[in-house]
Amino acid sequence: MSDDHTHVQEFFTARAADWDRRFPDDGPAYAAAVAGLGLREGDRVLDAGCGTGRALPPLRAAVGPSGVVLGADLTPAMLREAARAGRDRDGALLLTDVAALPLRPSALDAVFAAGLIAHLPDPAGNLREIARVVRPGGVLALFHPIGRAALAARQGRTLTPDDLRAEPHLRALLSRSGWRMTSYADEDTRFLALAVRAD
Repeated sequence: MSDDHTHVQEFFTARAADWDRRFPDDGPAYAAAVAGLGLREGDRVLDAGCGTGRALPPLRAAVGPSGVVLGADLTPAMLREAARAGRDRDGALLLTDVAALPLRPSALDAVFAAGLIAHLPDPAGNLREIARVVRPGGVLALFHPIGRAALAARQGRTLTPDDLRAEPHLRALLSRSGWRMTSYADEDTRFLALAVRAD
């Protein structure tokens, strides 16, 4: 396991038990972001970096009982909390790295990723791997329940022009990784970038 992976696991393991209690009001923001994916009954969707699985219930509601919902995370403690909250009833939980997803090419219609991009050791490579498992024309949602400036203020840091999630940087990164950005919103109450898998 790389140092990056070890750091990510240590960070989230220490916070897993209290994660949902720390952010109790995020549910409506998750539901609204999932709605932006435009999922249909029977679609196949992955929550990449699912954490405690807060997106799994709205994802299941969107694809219905005939759809497939997967939640993948690198940190066992986060997946245990997802199961403890009963969210494993809404989607299958996978302990895996988004750098090497155990899925065949074009297996999915969409990927939802909340807060994931800041924790990727190789953003371009990891987004290419996510593109590999999404069919051409499938959708990626990069989401955070608060915007970049609000998140920086919460973390006690300054938002810098080279921020990876700034629109020009993110658009270029997605383009290099097999995606075409279709919308971008960075507001106090949410960050949501949608992209379509290129042909």
